[in-house]
Order: sequence, then structure tokens, then C-alpha cells
Amino acid sequence: MKVLAIANQKGGVGKTTTAVNLAASLAHLGKRVLLVDLDPQANATMGSGIDKSKLKHSTYSLLLGDSSIEQTLKTSESGGYDLLPASRDLAGAEVELVDADSRETRLKTALARVAVNYDYILLDCPPALNLLTLNGLVAADAVMIPMQCEYFALEGLSDLVNTLRRIKQNLNKKIEIEGLLRTMFDPRSTLAQQVSEQLVKHFTSKLYHTVIPRNVRLAEAPSYGRPILAYDKSSKGAQAYLQLAEEMLARHDALEAVPTV
Repeated sequence: MKVLAIANQKGGVGKTTTAVNLAASLAHLGKRVLLVDLDPQANATMGSGIDKSKLKHSTYSLLLGDSSIEQTLKTSESGGYDLLPASRDLAGAEVELVDADSRETRLKTALARVAVNYDYILLDCPPALNLLTLNGLVAADAVMIPMQCEYFALEGLSDLVNTLRRIKQNLNKKIEIEGLLRTMFDPRSTLAQQVSEQLVKHFTSKLYHTVIPRNVRLAEAPSYGRPILAYDKSSKGAQAYLQLAEEMLARHDALEAVPTV
């Protein structure tokens, strides 16, 4: 079982799109998947076909100890995975957890109760380095960083890497960077090509070969509460996320095949 945080403090980089569609793609490939929505915007919840306004329990009540993980779990019928949904109330969790005991480890503790039921647990973190993201990073084995190939991308990446270094030193010694994912990629853009080349040069071993293209069908799918595989399986976006899931599984299989000394 692997817990993977999908994080980037910069908004609008395709983070939630990646969380939802990677979860659906892994489920399509036969893996048991849990997606955790840690973002108060609850876009991963809505994109999974769950109405955030009708939730009795959410990651908000879970983190505050007002509901159990079993009470909070939902199933995304369109995605084929389980979900811990978010609601707008989650925006207040950070204030309410400030003086709480074990505030950074609450998600980790909750997930431990159900971890045996899944092959992958994906955490959709908010676009900020706050207490919700911190809960995700403390619970995670590794971090996937979606990023657009644009001017400020490398600077933002540097900030996130420094944050991960501090978390590794103080709160989660096992956390690693799983990989960097180029998203919303437009091959016609000279700047996108240049930034992509910089990423290949500096992060060769951590950079996914798969590139997620800018795709209209990917943008449309959330409004129907469906991952792209359930909305338009033949689209370039759907095929790209399926390829990403296959690449990720191949990486993990290769690592497991390496004998330990």
C-alpha cells in the first residue's frame, strides 16, 4: 500500500484534475484506490460525482474527531474508487486545529484504520502550505508534484522542495518526491518547451515521461461529476492519465523487484 500526496502550493496547475483522474485510472487498472479530498474547495469531491452540499460527514469532521473514517467514506460510482469527501467547512479546520493535540498527524492516524483495504491512497492537497497540506505530507509516503511549464514554475518548485526537506527532517522521515508531472502542456508554446527542457535536465530521474496535454474534454469532465475515463475514454486527456497510471505502476514494480541487501 502506498500513500501519495498530490501537492503544489501554486494553484491552477491541474492538481485536482490529476488526483481524480489518476485515482480513476488506477482503479481502471484493477487497483483498490482511496482518494482523500483535503481542499476546502471540494473540487475532487464534486469531480467524483459526490454533492458536497449534502454531506453529513467529511474530511472536516474526520480531522476534528467528530466522525470516524468508516462514517466518512463514500464511493465514486463513476470513478470506481472510494472517497473521503471535503466540504466548505474544511476551511475552518485549520483555525480549530491550532491548539489541538497531534494536529499534524490526525489524517495519518485515521488512514491507518483502513490502509489494509487499499493499494493506493491519493491525497488531494490544497494549493497552500498550510495545516491541511501538512496533514497530507505527514501521512504520505511520497509526493507527486503537478506543474505547468511556465515562467514561475521552477521557483515554486524550489519552495516546495525546501518545505519537503524540513518535513522530512522533523515530521516524516520516509517522505520522498515520487515524481514531477508536466500538466496542461501546450507543445506549440516555446516557453513550455524551454521549461520542459530545464526539468528534463535537472530532474531526469524524478520526471514522469508522461505529459498531460491541455485538453478541452479534461476541463469539461468535472462539471458532469465524472473522471475523464467515464466522460470520454478516447480523449487525449483520458489516454494521458491512463498512461501515467501505467508508468507509475511500472516504476513501483521495478523498485519492488530490486533485491534488498
